[in-house]
Amino acid sequence: MTKNIAVLGTGSDVGKSVVTAGICRVLADRGIRVAPYKSQNMSNNSGITPEGLEMGRAQIVQAEAAKVPPHVDMNPILLKPTGEKQSQVILNGLVHGNHTAMEYHQNKGFYFKKACEAFDRLAAQYDRIILEGAGSCAEVNLMATDIVNFPMAEYAKADVVLTADIHRGGVFAQLVGTLDCLPDSYRDMVKGFIINRFRGDIALFRDGVEWIEKRTGKKVFGVLPWYSHFKIDAEDSVEIENSCNLSKLDPKKPTIAVVRLPHIANFTDFHALSQIKGLQTVFIDTPHNLSRFDAVILPGSKNTRADLAWVKKGFESALKKYHQEKGHVLGICGGYQMLGAWVEDPEGLEGKPGRNEGLGLLPIKTVLKAPKTTTVSKFEWDGTPGKGYEIHMGFTQRFSGSFFLSITSRNSNACNETDGCISEDNRVSGTYVHGFFDTPGISSKWLSLIGLTKLVAAEESMAERKEKDYDLLKNHFESHVDLGALY
Repeated sequence: MTKNIAVLGTGSDVGKSVVTAGICRVLADRGIRVAPYKSQNMSNNSGITPEGLEMGRAQIVQAEAAKVPPHVDMNPILLKPTGEKQSQVILNGLVHGNHTAMEYHQNKGFYFKKACEAFDRLAAQYDRIILEGAGSCAEVNLMATDIVNFPMAEYAKADVVLTADIHRGGVFAQLVGTLDCLPDSYRDMVKGFIINRFRGDIALFRDGVEWIEKRTGKKVFGVLPWYSHFKIDAEDSVEIENSCNLSKLDPKKPTIAVVRLPHIANFTDFHALSQIKGLQTVFIDTPHNLSRFDAVILPGSKNTRADLAWVKKGFESALKKYHQEKGHVLGICGGYQMLGAWVEDPEGLEGKPGRNEGLGLLPIKTVLKAPKTTTVSKFEWDGTPGKGYEIHMGFTQRFSGSFFLSITSRNSNACNETDGCISEDNRVSGTYVHGFFDTPGISSKWLSLIGLTKLVAAEESMAERKEKDYDLLKNHFESHVDLGALY
């Protein structure tokens, strides 16, 4: 294969991000300086680079797998949907504006030029680039203006690995149909396939592999079995769309509920909680009997006012009753803003200018305004240190009550500031810090606050745990992919 590899897909959520991360870790452990790249990402699951710039979380994960610092050149364009037809555009880590789908489409030439410039900067620093595509690479109605899949692979002189998801069914049609939709020049760039999420005995699929190779004339590099012994952060909220299943909960175990907002952002905030032994974490989209939960969390949002209106319509009375009955409520970022007296958007950053009445559970008020805060932040909670990141538009003011956290540094610059708010009864709290639970001491302290004193987070941090998961991904990859043929 050529120097660079492009991992494209037969559809969305077929495993492109994980395959890219796997290739990055294998190459990094072979002493190759490798970097991930995705020209345009659409996700509300983002993170912050060491420089304090914003990029898609999938490429941060892939950079971690590649053992290199994340940089916005790895994801120069990030689209953060604020509604059905509009997104906030992040260009090279900074807010470039809010655009409708049509406005963005009309400026694809400009954005492709910026994406190519970022790729060139990246390619000058690394031995090999592993590109990730977006959605299906064979959307014929979008192909002429595509700036992520084949046009980017062509610019990067990359060979293409086509990834399919057998768990969804129809994998033969996925692969053959995708190739059939491509022009000859693009079809020739595809060197082979990786089939993802296989359940059962792989030996029974040997005939399927032979049929695919004979039918297409291209190699199946590997069939990756379904895995559950490690976890890689997902790019999209697809992973939580089917998670609101209370029937699977053990009524004898403590449970944390996270409200699945329509525009939920940074749902990976709760991966650390979900891995604490003896604790259950579930996403809910209707106000079930909240009394069964030990705490309810309002997560981040990419459209705070719209999601606040949704919460007030469906959850407000249930949340207030839950609080009155001594339940614990935590808000993170947009969820923190919702807990206050009101949220005002005078400049129309999230839609029409206006003000929404909040839930009134914390003595705070929020005004949405630019510039956007994007920081890697260190903090303390009553002397217990933690580390996370902040991504928000707006300023929140306490008009009574106590602050929640002390911020000790932002983007490696020491500071002495406060963040968040906690109620006098200690049962309602809020913070702007994402990754709040990633530090074991903070997670254990919060569990004690809500009365789960017998539960303790594992001593290793999320960063340490993720390193182990990347190594397990590498082993999984090496066991089931013909790396000699791939590389």
